Amino acid sequence: MAKIKIVLAIVSTSTIFVQEFLSQYGYLALFLVFILEGAMLLYFAPSESLVPIAVVFLASSPAEYALVICIAVFGATIGQYSLFLVAKRIGREGLLKKKWFRVKESHLERFDGWFYQWGAIVIPISNTMFFTRGMLTVPAGLAKMGDKKFIVLSALGTLVFETILALVALKLVTLW
Repeated sequence: MAKIKIVLAIVSTSTIFVQEFLSQYGYLALFLVFILEGAMLLYFAPSESLVPIAVVFLASSPAEYALVICIAVFGATIGQYSLFLVAKRIGREGLLKKKWFRVKESHLERFDGWFYQWGAIVIPISNTMFFTRGMLTVPAGLAKMGDKKFIVLSALGTLVFETILALVALKLVTLW
């Protein structure tokens, strides 16, 4: 029970931070945050909270909801593509030596296994799942997947995920 309270406190704190950050800097902030999140450099504000907060606090029309989703997709895809290129260039050992890369080798091995078992289809699928978003970026880079293929698959999964989050946020707002 104590662990649940700690997790809820962290999510609540990060949600407040994101809310204040977005209200001060707007769509540009959202774009930059998604680039960092896509590159797995942002751990204090999970994407699961970013789009719902942005939809509620930045958008007030269907066109603005679509804009939030587009910004999220483009930002996250740029971030994931950056990490993909780094993995492709410096390899597994190089990544594991980087202090900013905070994925344990055992987790990376598990995601490698998923990628090698199921192939490229796991890129968009993993991008639609909570807490695994972007985790297949590194195995795809290590496998030297084609750039265009990676970008399309990454963006597709992100589009589905962020659209669902936006729709859920809008539904919750109408219920309040």
